[in-house]
Amino acid sequence: MKPKHHLFVCMNQRPATHPRGSCGSLGAGAVFEALGAEVEKREMFESVMVTGTFCMGPCDRGPTVVVYPDGVWYGGVKPKDVAEIFDAHLIKGEPVQRLRIM
Repeated sequence: MKPKHHLFVCMNQRPATHPRGSCGSLGAGAVFEALGAEVEKREMFESVMVTGTFCMGPCDRGPTVVVYPDGVWYGGVKPKDVAEIFDAHLIKGEPVQRLRIM
């Protein structure tokens, strides 16, 4: 299977006292779960994969989600944003500008 899109979600968890923070402490687990649930709900198993990763860099702007092969980086993603990412970006090909960080 070769998916059309592969979403990478930073799941990195640093100690609460770390100056850069971490996506894990900002709710990345809930975002990861919401993305997986949306794939199931829309039955997009063949076209969308979701993978958790370690740190991807922009810790203070997390949770970070990267959409490949498009190379679009989203920051501050919340579970409520997931349907919009699917509708606008993954289906219509239009990145969600308000979440875009790169």
